Parts: sequence; C-alpha cells; structure tokens
Amino acid sequence: MKVLVVGGGGREHALVWKIAQSPLVTEVLAAPGNAGTAAQARNVPLKADDIDGLTALAADEGCGLTVVGPEVPLTLGLADRLAERGLPVFGPSKAAARLEGSKAFAKEIMTRAGVSTARALLTRDRDEALAHSRELGFPVVVKADGLAAGKGVVIAADEDEAAVAIDDALVERRFGESGADVLVEEYLEGEEASVLAIVDGERVALLTPSQDHKRALDGDRGPNTGGMGAYAPAPIVTPAILEATAADVIGATVRALADLDGTVYRGVLYAGLMITDEGVKVLEFNCRFGDPETQVVLPLLDGDIVEIMLAAAQGELDPSTVSSKDGAAACVVMASGGYPGSYEKGKPIAGLDAAERMDDVIVFHAGTSLGDGGVVTSGGRVLGVTGLGPDLERAIGTAYAAVDAIDFEGASVRKDIGYRALNRCGAR
Repeated sequence: MKVLVVGGGGREHALVWKIAQSPLVTEVLAAPGNAGTAAQARNVPLKADDIDGLTALAADEGCGLTVVGPEVPLTLGLADRLAERGLPVFGPSKAAARLEGSKAFAKEIMTRAGVSTARALLTRDRDEALAHSRELGFPVVVKADGLAAGKGVVIAADEDEAAVAIDDALVERRFGESGADVLVEEYLEGEEASVLAIVDGERVALLTPSQDHKRALDGDRGPNTGGMGAYAPAPIVTPAILEATAADVIGATVRALADLDGTVYRGVLYAGLMITDEGVKVLEFNCRFGDPETQVVLPLLDGDIVEIMLAAAQGELDPSTVSSKDGAAACVVMASGGYPGSYEKGKPIAGLDAAERMDDVIVFHAGTSLGDGGVVTSGGRVLGVTGLGPDLERAIGTAYAAVDAIDFEGASVRKDIGYRALNRCGAR
C-alpha cells in the first residue's frame, strides 16, 4: 500500500523512516517532506495545512493510510475529511484534537477524568489574570489557550514578567485568536517526562517513555525552544508511574472524552508529565507524536508500525503487539545559529554521509532542503542526530560522535542531553 505522511520536520522524517521498513508498504509519500525524507519517500509540495490538497492527494494516490504529523491539520479537521472519503487515517478527529487545540478544554477533560494537574484560571480579562497570578504566587505560568507554535507558554518569575506575558496575549494580541484567552497556572516543581500512547478509542498501548530538553542552552538555561534533544527510556518514569499513566491518565482521558459528547480518540495521545514530590501531574496533552521525542521513541519500537497504526485507526488495536526493544536512544538537535530567535537559511551542510555511515546512527532531517550544491539549512532546528546503544551513556556518546562529523555555519547544539538520567544512574 501507499502511505502518506503529512508534515516536513524531524518527527515526520522519523515516521517516514519507520514506515518505510514495513513490508506492507510499496511507497511512502511525504507532504511537504524535506531533504531527508526525499531519500525514502516521494516528496509532494503541499503544505501541512492544505486540507483540500492533502485529502485530494490521498484519494488520487489511493493511499491505504495517512499519518498526520503536526497538530495544525488535525485541529483543522484533516482526519475527518479523510474519513468522510473512506480513507484510513492515523490521527484524531477535530473534536478529539481539542485536547491540544485548547488548553482550557484539556483542563475541563482532566477535571472530568480525575487527572491530577496544576491549578489554573482561564480568562480574557487582563486585571483578573494578573490578580490570579498574585494569588498563586511566583513563579507562575501564563499560557495562550490555543495553538501558538510552541511560543505561547511563559514561566513568569515575578509580577512584572507575568504582566508582560499577559499583555502580549490579551493586549498586543501577539498570538492572534489563540491568545484571546489565557490560562494563568500554578508553577509545578519537579522533573518532566513524555509518555506517548497509541489509542484506538478504547485500548491503550504505551511507547517507551522519554524526556526532552526544551531550553536552548546547557543546564536548562536560555529561552524555550521546540526541543534541543531527547532520550529514551527516561528512568524517572518508573514501571509504577507508567502503569498509572496508562490507566489513570490516558485511559481516563479517553473515556472522559467519550462520555462528554461521544468523541472517539484514535491516534497518538501524548501526555506531558511533571513528576513532583506530591505525585505525577499532567502539564499538557498533545494529539500527535512529539518532536524530538519521536526520534528516540520510534527507533526503540519493536514491530511493524503500519500494522499498529492501521489497527488503531480501525478500532482494533491489540496492545500486546506494541513492545519496545532493549537498549536506549538519544537525539541531539543541531540548530541554526540564533534559534529560537532569528536565523539565516541556506547554509550548506557538510559531513552528512560520514555521520550516516557510522554504526548505530540515524540522522533525521528537520529544517533542510535540497540546494544546488546539496543539502542546505532551511529552518531553526536543522537535524536530529540519533544514537543507539545498549545503555543510555553509550547512546549519548554515539549521538555526539555523529554530531562532531557534521558541520554547517552557525550550528548550535546542547552538550548535556540526557544529563539528568546520567546523574541519576551515576554515569556522570
């Protein structure tokens, strides 16, 4: 069968890479894809939010499965449009994708499901938002209610910073309608982790737990980014936490959605967890694979991902078919100089062939394109260099050895990916 992968980042390259390994697949299409997906798929120049074009493409090509990478097409209803045409799709409906599209809706569902989360107030009134931030005490978290390309969350250390964040959303309208309402939320102390689950509407199968690194600089300093690296498995997520997450977070949320208005959730449900002294709390839900978590989770997935996705899309998932390989994976993101601020594009990338020839290395492209002289940079996060190993320390070492083989002008990387896990197990 043909499989269409929607999106053009590192997550989508990882999906293309894994899907192409399935014996069920005759061809992979990527829309729009990148320079990396071009080696394993046929890139089609359609934007991820072109719902009409993507629906027509899947129908015209007779795709046996469409896998939606980014959140925007899901919140716009791409899965619904494909389903109306009788085309199998792995990704939740527009109604189910509200879990990511509206932080207020996610809070409502968590309350209904009995999922532990941070206290928060939703408002579009500036004075009320500022008063609530004082009531919670600082630091406090200010979130735009809707999608804001990962830039709508601010951790405000004091009242002045909270006022700036609130004004950015409610007064300056920096995020447009996505910031018409803000959530002012208590700040949770602890360690974050990501748990991704395959869901078929009822049954749940968890993938290997991971942890990403959101800050731009070593030691978790600097501005937030889309993610500067990740590793799996994350030892902070114990078997007991994983079991409770499957039942009391993912399963309970899926049931609460169905009980509210009959919404059936099929696809990936990503729970961002904060593991605190008081227990596990949910920071957010995403309705798709995480990035860069996908680049470490999929290499550890045992079995045929296409079979798994088709079963989930049809409401016939057998959780026993979803298992993880032994070992560990680490991904180091190579970013453009200046990211997450302004950066230049079109920088030639050297050393890709050398890195890809290394054992236990997979180079996932994110912000790349094909130029006259080869592969060039085209985004903020350029490459996700993933290393595999029998344990985390060796996986991290392999990833950094491959990073050292690659070069482009202004390349920026964090040098401490996985430091929490290494400290926990005494490797550093």
